[in-house]
Amino acid sequence: MPLDSIVTDSHNHVYIEDIASHVGEIVTVKGWLYHARSSGKIRFLMVRDGTGIIQCVASLADLGEEAFSRIDEMTQESSLVVIGTVRADKRAPGGHELVLQRVIPVAIAQEYPITPKEHGTAFLMDHRHLWIRSKRQHAILRIRHAIVKAIRDFFDARKFTLFDPPIFTPSACEGTATLFATDYFGETAYLTQSGQLYGEAGAMAFGKIYTFGPTFRAEKSKTRRHLTEFWMIEPEVAYLDLEGDMELAEDLVVFVMERILETRRDELDAIERDISILEKIKKPFPRVTYTEAISLLQKTGHSITWGDDIGGDEETTISNQFDQPVMLHHFPAPIKAFYMKRDPEDDRLALGFDMLAPEGRGEIIGGGQREDDYATLVKRIEHEQLPLDAYDWFLDLRKYGTVPHAGFGLGLERTVSWICGLPHVRETIPFPRMMSRLKP
Repeated sequence: MPLDSIVTDSHNHVYIEDIASHVGEIVTVKGWLYHARSSGKIRFLMVRDGTGIIQCVASLADLGEEAFSRIDEMTQESSLVVIGTVRADKRAPGGHELVLQRVIPVAIAQEYPITPKEHGTAFLMDHRHLWIRSKRQHAILRIRHAIVKAIRDFFDARKFTLFDPPIFTPSACEGTATLFATDYFGETAYLTQSGQLYGEAGAMAFGKIYTFGPTFRAEKSKTRRHLTEFWMIEPEVAYLDLEGDMELAEDLVVFVMERILETRRDELDAIERDISILEKIKKPFPRVTYTEAISLLQKTGHSITWGDDIGGDEETTISNQFDQPVMLHHFPAPIKAFYMKRDPEDDRLALGFDMLAPEGRGEIIGGGQREDDYATLVKRIEHEQLPLDAYDWFLDLRKYGTVPHAGFGLGLERTVSWICGLPHVRETIPFPRMMSRLKP
């Protein structure tokens, strides 16, 4: 059979993650050489195919001299097709190995730039397109995938409608200072900071929706928690108040955590995550008012006063006090967005909340109840010196059947970083975008 036919033929092709159900069978695995070692007339090939890694045993007796000698010509990350019999072996990585009958090189890789030696972060980020093949990065991105699926399953099971907002927007959502502007056929458009405003329109049409997509912030920040491009999940629900909003956020995080512990144990082990910490995440989460948080911070030496925003260092101090996510709520209105509803019992306060992940991770969710009164919202927009005409459609939602409503935004990368126990969000997304990183 010609090489091209062997490579593309699906007969007996098995993915490594499914190998356990094929013990005793002759199967074909298509992938890349992750590692190889020699022992006399036997070669042990670690082959990966994107779903896992399996040890393949090649012997001179089984392959013949010509085929056996070609194995030694294969370099790290060379592509190959192997055919052999699946055998259970507790000593082998993953508990199974492949006893080879045939090894078919597809392409011999050039000298691979990422070696077992220590590499600096800048070097690895420059080679991110190759770094994602490594075992650790592979595990992190598979966990990310599982988190995304769990989030979708959570909202889909609760009969939420997926509602896709635009990426080009005519106005700001979170503040004009962090917008990426671009020319849009002679007009100025901005890359979206959030799908929330459009999500509110969706909630008035469908009752309960969630948006899920990329968002952009031109913050000149170099902290371990910031990316300029990241993914947000933003539910919005009609007839929901702040308390119901916080309960929805709690339920989502608990559901996601249970799913990851159920389906991604191997990946968590691969990155050496302490699973016992994650197993503690249970409802109810502690609730702390902003005022209580300021008192706590002052007692721990922070020079912060009531009315100041709570930054990353302060979030770390607060979240280190708990082994569960903590819900901060009832912030001073001036430090929250113009669309946040005020507390009817204390107009100084906004009906908003942030969820801080434990282990000093900081904010992963921010949300609250929205202002549903037309006249009040007009005054807020004018106070912020924003153009009313850019928000005319948003104000329409308060003119035609307004109702109390609430929602929140969960930052996917920060959530992945917390669950995986990573020191920086740059490892949570295939190709991170930061102030100093636009390539690859």
